Amino acid sequence: MRNQYITIGFCLLALCSMVVASRVRAGQAAKYLGPCDLAASKDGKMLYIAFADAKQIAFVNIRSGKVTRSIATPAKPTGLTLSPDGRSLYITCASAESTILVIDAASGEVNAAITTGHTACGPVVTPDGKWLYVCNRFDNDVSVIDLKTNKEVTRVPAIREPLAAAVTPDGKSLLVVNHLPADRADTSDVAAVVTIIDTQSNATTTIRLPSGASGLRGICTSPDGKYAYVTHILARYELPTKQVEYGWMNANALSVIETREKKLLGTVLLDEMYLGAANPWAVACTTNGKWICVTHAGTNELSVIDATALLEKLLAMPVNPEPYQVGEVLYDDRNELLDYFRRLRATLRGKPEESGELYTLGSAAGVSNDFSFLAGLRRRIKLKGKGPRGIAVIGSKAYVAEYFSDTLGVVELESKSPSRVSGLALGPKPQLTNQRRGEMLFNNAELCFQHWQSCASCHPEARVDGLNWDLINDGIGNLKNTKSMLLAHKTPPAMSSGVRESAEMAVRTGLKHILFTDPPEEDAATIDTYLKSLEPVPSPYLVNGQLSPVAKRGKKLFFSEKVGCSKCHAGPLYTDMQMHDVGSKSPCDRRRDFDTPTLIEVWRTAPYFHDGRYTTVKELIIKSRCGKQRSNVELSEQQINDLVEFVLSQ
Repeated sequence: MRNQYITIGFCLLALCSMVVASRVRAGQAAKYLGPCDLAASKDGKMLYIAFADAKQIAFVNIRSGKVTRSIATPAKPTGLTLSPDGRSLYITCASAESTILVIDAASGEVNAAITTGHTACGPVVTPDGKWLYVCNRFDNDVSVIDLKTNKEVTRVPAIREPLAAAVTPDGKSLLVVNHLPADRADTSDVAAVVTIIDTQSNATTTIRLPSGASGLRGICTSPDGKYAYVTHILARYELPTKQVEYGWMNANALSVIETREKKLLGTVLLDEMYLGAANPWAVACTTNGKWICVTHAGTNELSVIDATALLEKLLAMPVNPEPYQVGEVLYDDRNELLDYFRRLRATLRGKPEESGELYTLGSAAGVSNDFSFLAGLRRRIKLKGKGPRGIAVIGSKAYVAEYFSDTLGVVELESKSPSRVSGLALGPKPQLTNQRRGEMLFNNAELCFQHWQSCASCHPEARVDGLNWDLINDGIGNLKNTKSMLLAHKTPPAMSSGVRESAEMAVRTGLKHILFTDPPEEDAATIDTYLKSLEPVPSPYLVNGQLSPVAKRGKKLFFSEKVGCSKCHAGPLYTDMQMHDVGSKSPCDRRRDFDTPTLIEVWRTAPYFHDGRYTTVKELIIKSRCGKQRSNVELSEQQINDLVEFVLSQ
């Protein structure tokens, strides 16, 4: 009888599995956990994991590997951290008006909810437990919260999309990574920066990373507080995208900052000569300072770097390398090629003095063209799950949140054997819908030849990287700004110069000519499905989800016959999907007319125009022909501000 019940049970289980599978195939939404960040309890016995998709915080017993408690969050959790005494857990729940949950780490009871800015993330508590700092990504600032009263006392400006932060052990400095560059893109030096906040005065300084630094994701400090480590992409955006080998388009990097001197010590590549290590995400140090651990979201790996050896080698680098040489890195023929294109573009603009020096991809600040720099200093460990993101280190073990597989990767850091890598299922194995699979492929650099980059390398979260690129689909030498993929399938053509008549075509040619791969049609189709599912993020310029009084005045101007913005930016998506000559042709361009972009989420897509020449919408309106000068209308300062407010509210 017992065997009969077992047989019936297996049959029912199989039937349920078939029902679930059929629903997934039919396109119904599957449920995912989406582990994205984690923190370890003070005694090292518990992990707290943020489930972005499930909108939960899970308590995982490390010894048993079981989820012992789940706590619902009011919005998508983006980050979490513990108080120094280990008693309180602080969770950022991201929305247009974000919430910080204060949870008792032992009981799971929610003790407080603190309101903060747009898309809160990267929470950090000072070592004395008195202050909580939270990055407000789309408000471009950092909240300072008094933990005695659980009240926000002030905000400190950042630069552009602050994502993560780390505080020095002495509590004197907070280092904040800005995800994207804020520069105009049509120059030879475009880079994101790290903001350093003096926690006593809230005064800020910035550390500029090497040109091409974009997609900053993670930051941590060394246990002694002397150094901070930052993960990012290092784009070779000025070179024609004719190949991907040797990091020709994108390399993947770790920058080292001297915290006391507030300067960049060096930038090293995480790639190898013939194998990229795409999309570095989180970074953490072991408590003894021996290892630096970096997750690679694009290649599903963990880098484990000898911290002492890395610092010794960087500190031994010459301060003033000779021309054509960076430390011991020999001259690279890319230098000559890029120098040629720089001089050509400068000559066409009539400004040969802007041609700059030979492109060395490195300087006294680092060795950012040396793919052998980490040889013997780093182990690349293949993880079992997909989409590694957040990381926590307990003793000699690293625990990694594997976003797409709903698993927890576990790596024994003192072992060089791959067999010491294991995975822990945090829930049922996810059944991937086409949309979810498309999202995974969009972020997967294993599709790319030699794994140098993924679609998300230039389109983080399918948006922009703030850079111009010399794509060869419309000739060489005429760089174009990266476009957001939001609404791309609804607003053809897909490229500024109209060379791709649809987003579907752009996806397939991008896979072929940017990733240098030829995947099956079903892969491209699932990427289409993912991109079509993207929803606009509410603008930070809205007030309670509505236009402000200033924006309402701007709306009247926008749609007025006199100003005429809506003649081209028409319809619900604010584009007529036509090519227009608005006087934006530069000496390097081969055509005069360009695609009218949608204004949805325009607040997020700077810099502006096809070549990224304007850093703000206000600058565009004042200086460009498609601003007030197009219709020979003189607008007052207030009217310009009103118009800007409306445009940025979309």
